[in-house]
Amino acid sequence: MKIIIVGAGEVGYNIASRLASESKQVVVIERNPDLARVLFEDLDVQVIEGSGSSPTVLSRAGIQDTDILLAVTDSDEINLTACLVTNLLSPSTKKLARIRNTDFDSFHEIFKTQIPYINTIINPEIEVVKTIRRLVDIPQALDTGDFADGKVRYTGIRIDGDSVMAGMHLKDFHERFGATRPLIAAIVRKDEVIVPRGNDSIYPGDLVYFVSHADQLKDTLKIFGIKVTPIQSALIVGGGRIGARLATQMENEGIKTRLIESDKARCLELAEQMDKTVVLHGDGSDQNLFLEENLNQIDAVISVTDDDETNVLVSLLAKNLGVKNTVTRIGKSSYYPFLATIGIEKVVSPRLSAVSSILQNVRQGKVLSDISIFGERGEFIQAVALETSDITNRPLKDLNMPKGALLVCIIRNGDIIIPTGESVVTPGDQIILFTVKQAVKKMEKLLTVKLEFF
Repeated sequence: MKIIIVGAGEVGYNIASRLASESKQVVVIERNPDLARVLFEDLDVQVIEGSGSSPTVLSRAGIQDTDILLAVTDSDEINLTACLVTNLLSPSTKKLARIRNTDFDSFHEIFKTQIPYINTIINPEIEVVKTIRRLVDIPQALDTGDFADGKVRYTGIRIDGDSVMAGMHLKDFHERFGATRPLIAAIVRKDEVIVPRGNDSIYPGDLVYFVSHADQLKDTLKIFGIKVTPIQSALIVGGGRIGARLATQMENEGIKTRLIESDKARCLELAEQMDKTVVLHGDGSDQNLFLEENLNQIDAVISVTDDDETNVLVSLLAKNLGVKNTVTRIGKSSYYPFLATIGIEKVVSPRLSAVSSILQNVRQGKVLSDISIFGERGEFIQAVALETSDITNRPLKDLNMPKGALLVCIIRNGDIIIPTGESVVTPGDQIILFTVKQAVKKMEKLLTVKLEFF
């Protein structure tokens, strides 16, 4: 598979790194010579300096024999133009464009269905807002997402010493919890992602990712000692695109929302846009402002400014003032290893959302969605089981699953099946798998063609 990436910013760099590590042929086009040089020095990819919207540059990159074009610059206009020019030069190339401007929101489906030069629109900010809404409704959840049109949920929970699960073997879950037992897909322990087996145990301090029916999530959370209580009030710090989207959604849901923005002109603009949201002009990291707003009476504080340091400081201030439910936007991947040590665990990232959206379009097999977790060290993959796949027509216990991979759910005719060793995947089933980064290549092969060994 050959992939051309237009743009070597945070998203372009990270997706290039990810795909190159999976031995895909990657070409990156970047007009900024400094970014191009960094990419050339850091990664095993071909780098071409120039504009990704130029027919000459795209031809030089080999667009005619390229499977996928990913246009992920910071400019919506350049991304759209790159897809248009690609369609003229190589109509068979699949084209993905990152478009973030809210003015384009109502045109996404038109782009994909009526305009032939774009196959997929990527807007990570929309996905970030969805993730934030799910996270704030479960204060103890550190990560959460869904599959199969919301019918299946995954959730990440930190295990404390009082948990009934502390010290238990996974093989004992069925006897202890019965049909409502959570299927543990991954355990994060001391910065290591573990795909567990029956003999593995859960210990206090573990971050546990489990999968459950969405309509049984509340019952499953009770096993963890968690009660879901929808929030009534929220404070959003940062009035950019994410903050504005989130505030609009929350006020439409009847949540009492306040939004702090440091730019006065932007405050005036937001005040005109919002109906019930209270827009405040000020510095979100100002403790005095927090005290004036009676922060300890607010259910959730969400910091989504464009500055990582400000977001971290806001969350720490909120926690210090007694707010347990905080969500922090982080852009720099280098920050992830240190956040948990200072108490910042509920983190959202537009970059990671963009990478997840892109991965589902470049994975082999019929992949429907691909979600990265824990700094991209693991992936949930939702796919359709093909007739040619080695995963079909045999009990799961007889499959030669790659080390570091686990099938966590089968969806058949709308029914959700949490599998056991006796379960059999049939062609046409939707399946959800979890895999660590190192096992992705073998998992792709398992999803596409029959194999005798790995």
